Amino acid sequence: MKSVCVFCGSSPGGDPRYAEAARELGHYLAERDIQLVYGGGRVGLMGILADAVLTGGGRALGVIPRSLWDREIGHTGLTDLRVVETMHERKALMAANADAFIALPGGIGTLEEFFEVWTWGLLGLHEKPYGLYDVAGYYRPLASVIDHMIDQGFLQERFREMVVVADSLEPLFSGLAAFTPPEVQKWVDLRQT
Repeated sequence: MKSVCVFCGSSPGGDPRYAEAARELGHYLAERDIQLVYGGGRVGLMGILADAVLTGGGRALGVIPRSLWDREIGHTGLTDLRVVETMHERKALMAANADAFIALPGGIGTLEEFFEVWTWGLLGLHEKPYGLYDVAGYYRPLASVIDHMIDQGFLQERFREMVVVADSLEPLFSGLAAFTPPEVQKWVDLRQT
């Protein structure tokens, strides 16, 4: 694994453990010479993560839309910064430059980015691993919603199993490394339509 795209908040969140986890992840990436690919911001968990990578001697590629440059306060100290025109370009460029995806705690944008790569994976549009870094149980409520989707017949269990979920770095990266993309089949029973 040469590069990891990390989705995370432009806010530090309400628990100091989120910032500490972002810092630890940044050091982890730098120590293993894994390039960070992320949203290009200098604030919140994004900034903490990027700064940790850079202070550890690592590489960070940031991709930020021009419209968010001021709001997310674009990070000017990155190894590589790309300013794009749209959110679609941002996500496509981040995905193209990543070997895997991780979601740290974050808001609706973090979830939207993560769900998009998960959807792309279950559709067979990529074969890259992805996981949730469940810092301080942040993603437990989301797991309940996903269980409800399965119970209600909107998601197959095998698609949930595609997501690596871990509350520490070693199991998270071990799970990403062991990821095997699923065989993509039709998931809709045409007899039910």
